[in-house]
Amino acid sequence: MASDSSHKTIFAAMGANLAIAITKFIAASITGSSAMISEGIHSVVDTGDQLVLLLGIRRSQKPADDSHPFGYGQELYFWTFIVAILIFALGGGMSIYEGITHLIKPSPLENPMWNYIVLGMAILLEGFSWTVALKEFLPTKGKQNFWQAIKNSKDPTVFTILFEDTAAILGLFVALIGIFLGHLFNNVYFDGIASIIIGIILAIVAVVLARESKGLLLGESANPQTIINIRSLCKTEPGVQEVVRLLTMQLAPQEVLLNLEIQFSKNLTGEEIALTVESLEVKTRQKHPEIKQIFIEAKSLTAARKFSPTSQ
Repeated sequence: MASDSSHKTIFAAMGANLAIAITKFIAASITGSSAMISEGIHSVVDTGDQLVLLLGIRRSQKPADDSHPFGYGQELYFWTFIVAILIFALGGGMSIYEGITHLIKPSPLENPMWNYIVLGMAILLEGFSWTVALKEFLPTKGKQNFWQAIKNSKDPTVFTILFEDTAAILGLFVALIGIFLGHLFNNVYFDGIASIIIGIILAIVAVVLARESKGLLLGESANPQTIINIRSLCKTEPGVQEVVRLLTMQLAPQEVLLNLEIQFSKNLTGEEIALTVESLEVKTRQKHPEIKQIFIEAKSLTAARKFSPTSQ
């Protein structure tokens, strides 16, 4: 289940992008700027993306049923992947198309002051949205560098908005430079080139998001530190001789499946093994409440009995 911070980040971004899109299209209709049209498309796509993320969050919260016994948490990862496709196809593709069209059939820019006003407002609004996303992301970063934190993050909503806003700010500056150079040198081609560059930026961001979403969608393991902590915790139990296998899978941003294969001491009775398993389950959930499903196999039992405590 996505956190409240995810909702906060999405709503902040959606409000900013909707306001920006309207002003960009108004400016584009007045000035005829190709870069402004691309930026308007960009903002509309971003607004739609945030609606898709909200849909993903809502669908991921459906309770488990017979067809999905571990719940629907991974729906969020699926819809995040759809967002990446939308950014690539609609945002990147249409911006590049608009830029190429403008290069083939250039039209003179008019009244550039409107573009500067709108771009200035857009930079402020996008900067606000980006700041909100960054503030929500930094607490999850810890001692990791920025890229490691992105790769290890299990909540794609926050880093998706952060990437979108970063691309948006870069695009705004590209549009500003393109329009400025176009008027400075009285050359209409700068505007079209700026539109193409905006499209390339969006395409790159989309590929990065798709790659990160794919890993989560295919069943990524829990955070490496979580795995280390669980292994260390198992070794503190007197009856545990060895952790033979430790498997985890991220089912949702705050939901992890844990499967443990443990070699217990040979002198333990069945009752003592059961008590050890129960103790491990309690301690694991206390330290990592995101671990909702725990399955422990007692390796030393001759019948290979499995202790599978019920999910929380």
